[in-house]
Amino acid sequence: MKKLTIISILSILLVGCSLTLPVTGSTEDGSEVFTGSATGYIDRSGTISLTSNKGTVVHGEFVYINSRQGEGVFRCTDGRTGPFTFVSTGRRGNGRGRLGNQYFTFTFGE
Repeated sequence: MKKLTIISILSILLVGCSLTLPVTGSTEDGSEVFTGSATGYIDRSGTISLTSNKGTVVHGEFVYINSRQGEGVFRCTDGRTGPFTFVSTGRRGNGRGRLGNQYFTFTFGE
């Protein structure tokens, strides 16, 4: 019984160790618009998942490089990839990157 209680408490604590926020973005020319979410974890890593108005799905992974800035890489279902950077206040922020040969900007948060 004691083991089950400890496992339950640890599970509850670990669930509180992430933050998921809405994300919106678009290619620089406005031809593709994206919506989705980003989740940051207590270990200063995170994931981002987006879907475009054209049906492209984008996944990315990122890490914080200091208390306010992070960087990562996008991978799209249509084969595009590219790096991105962002600045965060904790609950909101913005970023810029590339999807293939197009610049991409995004915002996240409440």
